[in-house]
Amino acid sequence: MITMRSFIFIIFLLNITIGISQNVTIRGKAHSSHIGKLIHLSDYSDYLTYNIIRESSDTIDKDGYFELNYQTNRIKPLLLSIENLTGKLYVQPNFIYGVKFPGEDSLTNHQTGTETLVNLSVIGHDSTELNALIIDYNEQYNNLFLKYQGKYITPANIIALHDTFLLQTNKRYALNKNNYFYQYRSYVFANFLSNTSTSKTILYKQFIENKQIQYHNFEYMEFFNTYFTGYLKAYASTKNGGNILNSINAYASYSDLKKQFASDKTMSNDTLKELVLLKGLIEFYYSPEFDKKQVQSIIEQLYDNAIHPENKKIAFNMLQNIYQLQAGANAPDFSVENKTGSIVNLHNFKGKYIYLNFFSSQSDISLNEMKKIADLKKKFNDKVTFISICLDDSIREYKSYLKANPKFDWQILHQTKYSNAKQNYNIKSLSGFFLISPQMQLFLSPAPSPSEGIEYKFNALFNRKKKNTIIGIR
Repeated sequence: MITMRSFIFIIFLLNITIGISQNVTIRGKAHSSHIGKLIHLSDYSDYLTYNIIRESSDTIDKDGYFELNYQTNRIKPLLLSIENLTGKLYVQPNFIYGVKFPGEDSLTNHQTGTETLVNLSVIGHDSTELNALIIDYNEQYNNLFLKYQGKYITPANIIALHDTFLLQTNKRYALNKNNYFYQYRSYVFANFLSNTSTSKTILYKQFIENKQIQYHNFEYMEFFNTYFTGYLKAYASTKNGGNILNSINAYASYSDLKKQFASDKTMSNDTLKELVLLKGLIEFYYSPEFDKKQVQSIIEQLYDNAIHPENKKIAFNMLQNIYQLQAGANAPDFSVENKTGSIVNLHNFKGKYIYLNFFSSQSDISLNEMKKIADLKKKFNDKVTFISICLDDSIREYKSYLKANPKFDWQILHQTKYSNAKQNYNIKSLSGFFLISPQMQLFLSPAPSPSEGIEYKFNALFNRKKKNTIIGIR
């Protein structure tokens, strides 16, 4: 029996497109294990902050069908997610897509982090459709390099293999006129080179210099972020950039910062310089070398004076993150699970200072910090509630970690598939630390980790010496 939804899904096989509006429709079928669950369609606010914006949702019906809608005037990747499973789909305006969303399996259960990537199947496409091209391209790449898995390959041989791959794929896609796919290949290659010994100068001249900034191209911005990570900090340590620290910490002056950065002659494009400054400033905000309030002030000034509207938008998104999680703001609440499966809310622990951290049992750095938290708990248990949120996908790995560490007797909870703890605290890696006041306000945001000296902060907070009131004794 064909239901109305299954009929609508089959229509896609005719490759019907929408003629008037800029609407994207995604009609799909999910694995039977997802029946009755919510599926969400999300986008990124920009490709520097990577804030997730939920655009559309639907409940998967008894036959596994769903429908999602989105408005766009450009090609871009969107995220489809069911619980902790997420797949990427490239969409273009005025198009209907049919997709299959896979079930959870033994592989996806054991990947690290709260988000597990899955491969979506695009139904009814031909070989020239963008997702089909990307899937084919990635298969060609894997077929070439998988045979060398587990073997040592010299950097020179890696480059030679990649040159061979480029020649083969240039021939394979010679007749393809999809510009986004061409850009996709170019910047996937750029990302590959950025992880080799290729010089920064060569990368800059080949992929950045005298080229338009592609704010809306996911792969271009991935390369941009890789290339410019740590760039401003490194420049600040040079002779020309030696006053950048003062521009921020002493003066909180955007105009002075621009003046200091103007001496970087490798970039003549003011819009590019502005974007690089934004990239550096958000790194500085989370660096102990810089005053957070001063960095925030400069981002606000950049927002007011931005040359390019896209830079203004990115600055705004940065400030939204900062305002939400800056010291003095209300600590975002969340719901997570404890080891018995009961739901626990952050505000259940109101009354003492809370030292909140996020960790993964798959991260050695995280595990070392957890051992140090055990020592901190012994010293400050009467004054601080310690709460750790495990970011592992698998509940089994979380419980195995607890079983292997029975002496870790504080609140070690699990970011469930329904929890928004990671999102509310803007956790983009496998760790994060916050100190929350008894009034449930962010006291230190972010807070130092144990290895960065949170104990000194605790000592200053709880072991303040009382003033001596005996006359004649000081």
